[in-house]
Amino acid sequence: MSLATQQQTYRLTQYAHGGGCACKIPPGELEKTLAGLTPWTSPDLVVGLETGDDAAVVRIEGGRAVVSTTDFFTAVVDDAYDFGRIAAANALSDIYAMGATPLVALNLVGWPREVLPMELLREVLRGGMDVCREAQVHVAGGQSIDDPEPKYGMAVTGLADPDRLLRNDAAVAGLPVSLSKPLGVGVLNNRHKATGEVFPQAVALMTQLNRAASEAALAAGVRAATDVTGFGLLGHAYKMARASGVTIRLDAAAVPYLDGARAALADGFVSGGTRRNLDWVRPFLDAGADEDELLLLADAQTSGGLLVVGEIPGAPVVGEVVAAGPHPLVVR
Repeated sequence: MSLATQQQTYRLTQYAHGGGCACKIPPGELEKTLAGLTPWTSPDLVVGLETGDDAAVVRIEGGRAVVSTTDFFTAVVDDAYDFGRIAAANALSDIYAMGATPLVALNLVGWPREVLPMELLREVLRGGMDVCREAQVHVAGGQSIDDPEPKYGMAVTGLADPDRLLRNDAAVAGLPVSLSKPLGVGVLNNRHKATGEVFPQAVALMTQLNRAASEAALAAGVRAATDVTGFGLLGHAYKMARASGVTIRLDAAAVPYLDGARAALADGFVSGGTRRNLDWVRPFLDAGADEDELLLLADAQTSGGLLVVGEIPGAPVVGEVVAAGPHPLVVR
């Protein structure tokens, strides 16, 4: 069977209970599970578990820091090569979100070897390697297991200046909030899983590296940023506001969306992960927007953009940071 025929015969999303970052364990459940766990630490740990930031940061000799992260998920698209590209871009994003430079990546693979052809896994790995080639990141091995669901991602290590990190606990009042990529990937991916429709605009966004946004943020002197992935814009903005002791006020009308996102929402293609995101932040949210708008703002993104406290070229301003109020998150 040719590779093209295999791609048509085996829809990868049909072997996954969820898609992409929408398959994450709900944030509220995860925080309860982690509560009370105290790993060994030292003064060299610059960023650890405390604020749920995008990556761990450890200070090393020579005035530098090692930045380490991992990210993997179930198939978000049917095309194996695109799945690999998306997963790799998403894993690298956590390094860029910290203001670091990725250096080396290790593959993380789960594959139903008696169900799906190994040629498709090769395409997944090729996609990951091609994205890392674009980012000039070494792919140097990894780990694979026989798994009932296809899963792919990477563990990534990078370097940063520990005094010039982008952190989710460094937002200060009086600054604008910018978003480097439009939202809407979640509802489009959910439609793709249900119907097989392909959305090139979503694939293009998910495979776009956040390198340029990270570099622009550092050049502009930005200190606070995070990437918008499985917890949606609302979830990641809430985490930043809580960690920084401020309120983030979002202007719903200023948030950009991919073509087709609102139609997918209207047709009911909302993932369970998105609904759980909204349920999680609702107690901490002062919302003047309607339920549909809130669902889009909570839409579980895969390989989304950077949420930046400050302004960078090409990223629309979608809100502002204000002094802490009754609610960490306000939507108008």
